[in-house]
Amino acid sequence: MIEDVIEKCKLLRLKACWQNLQNVIEMAAQKNWPSLKLIDHLFALEIESRRQSKIALRFKQSKLLQKPTIDQFDFNFHSCRKKQKEQILQLLNLDFIDHKKDIILIGNPGVGKSFLAKIIAYAATQQGIKVLFTTAMELINHLVAAEADHSLLKKLNFYHSPDLLVVDEIGYLPLGTQGSNLFFQVISQRHEKKSTMITTNLPFADWGNIFDSTTVATAIADRLVYNSQVLILEGSSYRKKAKEDN
Repeated sequence: MIEDVIEKCKLLRLKACWQNLQNVIEMAAQKNWPSLKLIDHLFALEIESRRQSKIALRFKQSKLLQKPTIDQFDFNFHSCRKKQKEQILQLLNLDFIDHKKDIILIGNPGVGKSFLAKIIAYAATQQGIKVLFTTAMELINHLVAAEADHSLLKKLNFYHSPDLLVVDEIGYLPLGTQGSNLFFQVISQRHEKKSTMITTNLPFADWGNIFDSTTVATAIADRLVYNSQVLILEGSSYRKKAKEDN
């Protein structure tokens, strides 16, 4: 009889149920569980298994290579971190994703923008939220290639799909006319529909140096600043300090 139940569970794709069925039946007999409690326990195992599988999938989809957490973020490194600690911790509630808000992290190289973005992105994957982490140049290169092979619409939809898109390192290299226009399409498509997080080493006033024209830079900045939260990280390079300490 148990083999028949296992086969039915397999047909219904209840993997955790059939894998745990024998053990749960034995445990239920030992503890004199009523049949409903046995069934409820099996379903609870199935739900938890699917939750864990979803989290694993979200992490894989995110393209994050690390699993950083907020306890690794040194709030004592600079006074600006202490002053913004409450704001940073609130971001980890991930409410901004529900509200379709954008987050912009501005600061010199090495001050922790990318690390903080990865912490937030990883936290989102652990809540089953669809996330994609990419650098600005990787995003542009993929879009340029997609435009060349006539798959641009598909690639734009790919970047529209995540509930949180993190674009790291904007400002280190100019994007040119084609890159600027393609990036504008990504931001425009996501505006007020999905959350985007940007890390950049340049203030908004200098974004004309990134994008091909002041007009495009202004259009992108306007969409990102609207309904957004801006954090400015100051100080010298944390990476340099860590290297010196070692």
